[in-house]
Amino acid sequence: MKALLSRATIASLLLGTSMLASAADLPRTPAPEGAEVFIVSPKDGATVDKTFTVKFGVKKLDLEPIDKQVPNAGHHHLLVDQEVGALNANEAIPATPTSIHFGKAQTETELTLTPGKHTLQLVAGDNVHRQFEPTVASKVITVNVK
Repeated sequence: MKALLSRATIASLLLGTSMLASAADLPRTPAPEGAEVFIVSPKDGATVDKTFTVKFGVKKLDLEPIDKQVPNAGHHHLLVDQEVGALNANEAIPATPTSIHFGKAQTETELTLTPGKHTLQLVAGDNVHRQFEPTVASKVITVNVK
């Protein structure tokens, strides 16, 4: 049974890797004309508590959960202390503690950061977590955590 489970696990991993590789070969989803994402709050330069709420804004882009195949729709990704230019636009936006996915079409989150200066940037992703073509990203803001 252990061998079967191991083979099944390995097969699943290989299939998942294969699917991601295939997604990287596909052209990026065209961005809806005039699409924008932005951080509503906190404001650039704000001083915030260790745990604070980040509210996301969007224009001319429908927000939909990733499990829906809806034209002109996407979802938010929040980059903390990194910028969209550091990501490979042809690959899925990674899910990490500093690259947070909101695949259920959420429009805000509670964030806890260490004291000090941090940057935040929103990036819109399609239903396979890739950036649109062209990339739809907010300006980078800075927050000062108490």
